[in-house]
Amino acid sequence: MIEVQRTADVRGFRMARNFFGRGIYYTAAYWVDGLLIDTGCAYTVDEFVSALRPYPVKLIVNTHSHEDHIGANRWFQDQQGVEIRAHESAITTIAEPRVEKRLRPYQQVMWGYPEPSAALPIGTTIETGKYRFEVIHTPGHSRDHICLYEPNQGWLFCGDAYVGGRDKALRADYNIWQILSSLKRMRDLDVSRIFPGSGRVRDEARKILQEKVEYLERTGERILSLSDKGWSHSRIRRELFGKEMLIAYYTLGHFSGRHLVRSYVEDR
Repeated sequence: MIEVQRTADVRGFRMARNFFGRGIYYTAAYWVDGLLIDTGCAYTVDEFVSALRPYPVKLIVNTHSHEDHIGANRWFQDQQGVEIRAHESAITTIAEPRVEKRLRPYQQVMWGYPEPSAALPIGTTIETGKYRFEVIHTPGHSRDHICLYEPNQGWLFCGDAYVGGRDKALRADYNIWQILSSLKRMRDLDVSRIFPGSGRVRDEARKILQEKVEYLERTGERILSLSDKGWSHSRIRRELFGKEMLIAYYTLGHFSGRHLVRSYVEDR
């Protein structure tokens, strides 16, 4: 399933695998002035490239190497010879996704394995005919995560460095302190609009980012206070968040409140 959205000169493509007529766990790609930012997952390649036909792609940038952001890389490389750029830490995973990263069952169901593709290390800027983007390293969600910032427009294409809502669970391999640091770096930019990996474009960007920073800081203070009293991770999770969220069960614990608590305590 795919939804095409228009925001100024940007085209957003919000997509998900179709389950019984519904899309769940959407991911997004953005096209602006010939630049394609991310390429969705393996299951949406055909629909995605069809929707992109009116928009010529001259360059692809992957915000990170997760399977739901690099799915159509290979198609564009093989069919159109498009160059791909990504953080240097992402290059190997993009080249050998089955070797470098074994997907868990829920990831295989939702997004699938992407085909291998060849990316080159990104520099400090990306330029199109009309726009100039600064490359901002924003680790935490993954060590290879980057954002693209267009200062003249106040745009920030932030991949999964910003996820809406109040976090009550974290994936086992995320680092909450790096996520928080990256959010602060994003907040401190002169940004007015964010284009996140969910596809839900948001205005009043600095306000939204500041609210997220404040929530994560408050949560961290509460967790560390209880940890310093000798509370276990599981007890802290029950006290602050109650029962584990549904995501903890269908990911078989890969996402959980306990991992959120653990990262606050152990990754500081």
